[in-house]
Amino acid sequence: TNAEAKICSIGPAGETLSLTACVINDKHRAAGRSGVGAVMGSKNLKAVVFRGTRSVKVAQPQAFMGACLTAVAKLKGDPAAGAGLPMYGTPGIVNVINAHGFMPTNNFQFGQFTGAERISGETIRDEILTRNKGCFACTIACARVTEVKAGKFKGSGEGPEYETVWGLGAMTGVSDLAAVTKAGYLCNELGMDTIEAGVAIATAMELFERGYIPEREIGRSLRFGDADALVEMTEKLGRGEGFGAILALGGARVAERYGHPELFMGVKKQAFAAYDGRGAQGMALGYATSNRGACHLRGYTISAEVFGVPQKVDPFTIEGKAAMSKASQDVTAFVDSTGACLFTTFALEPADIHAMLELATGVGYTLDEVLQIGERIWNLERLFNLRAGLSSKDDTLPRRILEEPIPAGPAKGKVARLGEMLPEYYRLRGWDPQGVPTQEKLRELDLP
Repeated sequence: TNAEAKICSIGPAGETLSLTACVINDKHRAAGRSGVGAVMGSKNLKAVVFRGTRSVKVAQPQAFMGACLTAVAKLKGDPAAGAGLPMYGTPGIVNVINAHGFMPTNNFQFGQFTGAERISGETIRDEILTRNKGCFACTIACARVTEVKAGKFKGSGEGPEYETVWGLGAMTGVSDLAAVTKAGYLCNELGMDTIEAGVAIATAMELFERGYIPEREIGRSLRFGDADALVEMTEKLGRGEGFGAILALGGARVAERYGHPELFMGVKKQAFAAYDGRGAQGMALGYATSNRGACHLRGYTISAEVFGVPQKVDPFTIEGKAAMSKASQDVTAFVDSTGACLFTTFALEPADIHAMLELATGVGYTLDEVLQIGERIWNLERLFNLRAGLSSKDDTLPRRILEEPIPAGPAKGKVARLGEMLPEYYRLRGWDPQGVPTQEKLRELDLP
């Protein structure tokens, strides 16, 4: 039946080849970063519809189910996976990150957002949440099904997530929850990544406020904190209409177009996520070295720097951050390749995921082998980037993050100390000082 079919599709953003476009899975789940929706659009591919009719065979069914039940018990007993995420969803960390002083605000001009409470997970739960929702077979169910019942921004849908309330909220200075939620709904409906869309708009806001974009080109004023402008620009961006066609180029190219590339906050033309690397040094290194451009989900050192998983470390120190970033990146690459959600790693260790993988496949993986799989993936991606023309010069951060200290709050005075961490990171990776994997490392990983 139609109810059993699943759909991966793009919207107008992908059809018009917007570089903010993503692929939406079943209305609300997004393959969000790096413009993959534009790749489908460039091939005139609107959607992929599929329906499975056969069972999935596993090598040792009873033992596999036992390992799964053990994992589920760990998830349910974990403060994040078993309590915080189900209760408040990912926006439950808004107040936490803001309190640490590295919630990027007004295009990273500040490290704290005065309107954080208005877009927090607690406020979402109190004012617009209708129910929780989980991906298939998920015991966490962190997704928010919401409804704005009245006003000019009324509507219903899924979200907003943490990155959404940041990208469309704090990043643009907008604390109107209804407006931020509406902009998030529009991103889902039009097929856009909420991070890239929000950063593109925030970049344009700073360019406008500094006088670098004339109002006649936008068709209206575009200032931080303007809820109406946020919603209007989000829709125009998604449809590629008017100034939205320029925003659809993404924040990096908007900043370049108006002569101030330094005002784009990202790496390798991909936007930062919702953590200021001046305050969380591990994230600064992770952003700079991520193979797909700035990304928080390819090495989430915030797990240790804020939440103490697997152990609490000082977010401001650089000591040990190179080793932490490498380990986090390698483990994440392995976990991502299994299809498991990264949120499970708040409670599960690599050994838990390895146990389920081995019992499901019967391949004969050892724990050491699966961890090396993650390292091999990371190095293979690095080789691809090098052959595509990227180099160690691209493992950098915007001038603002490297040279302009956070002006106030708990992280006041901090800048990203990337230059002190990067050489050690390269050494620990088995790369030369130019960030190229050595022949010894390639032989160790059996890579060409």
